Amino acid sequence: MKTDDLTNKSENDTALAVQSGRSNAGFIAGVLFGAVLGAGIALLFAPERGDKTRGRLRRRVRSLGEGAREGIDRAGSRTRKELRRRERRIRAELARARARAERALE
Repeated sequence: MKTDDLTNKSENDTALAVQSGRSNAGFIAGVLFGAVLGAGIALLFAPERGDKTRGRLRRRVRSLGEGAREGIDRAGSRTRKELRRRERRIRAELARARARAERALE
């Protein structure tokens, strides 16, 4: 490759990088403009006042929290019950194993 070819390649790469930077900046500006425009339209067409919406959201979050606590309580209860059941089975197996060992030693 000749020196002129390398210089032209370097200049082309630089031009592409500058164009790409402009393209990215334009995309980011478009996204930001779209977000601001969308928020403005949402405010204009909101079905209720803000305090009503916040109250409804607060009640919904409270309800979801209560449901989650109840679900956790149910899961904990089932887990404790299953652990007790398994503990009884293991103790029974150990007792049978001890009895077999004692019979074998006699």
